Amino acid sequence: MPTAPTAFIHNENNLRLAVLIDADNAPRNSIKGIMEEVAIYGIPTVKRIYGDWTNPFIAGWKASLLENAIVPVQQYAYTTGKNSTDSAMIIDAMDILYSGNVDGFVLVSSDSDFTRLAVRLREAGMLVIGIGEKKTPSPFIVACNKFIYIEVIRSRNAPEPAPAKSEKKPAGSTTRKRTESKAAKKEPEQKPQPEPKPEKKQIPDDIIKLIADSVADLTEDEDGVFMGELGTLLIKKQPDFDCRNFGFRSLTAMIKSIDRFGVELRQTSDPHIKHPYVRDKESAE
Repeated sequence: MPTAPTAFIHNENNLRLAVLIDADNAPRNSIKGIMEEVAIYGIPTVKRIYGDWTNPFIAGWKASLLENAIVPVQQYAYTTGKNSTDSAMIIDAMDILYSGNVDGFVLVSSDSDFTRLAVRLREAGMLVIGIGEKKTPSPFIVACNKFIYIEVIRSRNAPEPAPAKSEKKPAGSTTRKRTESKAAKKEPEQKPQPEPKPEKKQIPDDIIKLIADSVADLTEDEDGVFMGELGTLLIKKQPDFDCRNFGFRSLTAMIKSIDRFGVELRQTSDPHIKHPYVRDKESAE
């Protein structure tokens, strides 16, 4: 079996990933966004979804599956109250693991029953990414290398509000409009006012402490910590850490918004590339 990555690398986008979806615990209206998120971390070579497709409650998945080339796996509910879908997904995951054709797994579910599966896959050296709703129990979250909330994916893919339609002016106002247009031309153009800056996001104290502790763990001197290393350590410590959870598009923007930290761009050997470094102002005092 080929050697799997031993550490989580965010930009390693050629990893072969098996995407396994629990239809009983995943919203179908977010499946497109989920697959776009998966593409950030690697190539989904296996895409399967598990459920009892004779059940009318999940029959609405058909269009989403066709659009994203996801293979449905039928699993009958043999006994009322027992989730046989989980067992089928776990068995398939182990078969895929021993096939040696993937570098990692994406488990899409909010069910804590997959906690042991995530642990076992990581023990085998696999990268494990979990995707679920914020109601997902903590044991499943911490069992993954990284956990992404569906609510974050959904907000990122929300459609932009349509521009307001201009009101139609009543007929007979053509002459007045021409007069006003001529007068407007004579008036000096007004410079557009700058938009007000958005207020800083409120970041919980425990998250600030997590960042500060991580900076301290990586700092050997007062030169600061490379942002990429910091991001990797934060995810290792707290798999559901994601700057988008706090309304930021990047970790750099999030760190800059916190007064406690300083961010410095440093020139690399490439004159066109600069790397951000983080310094804890309080520890330096």
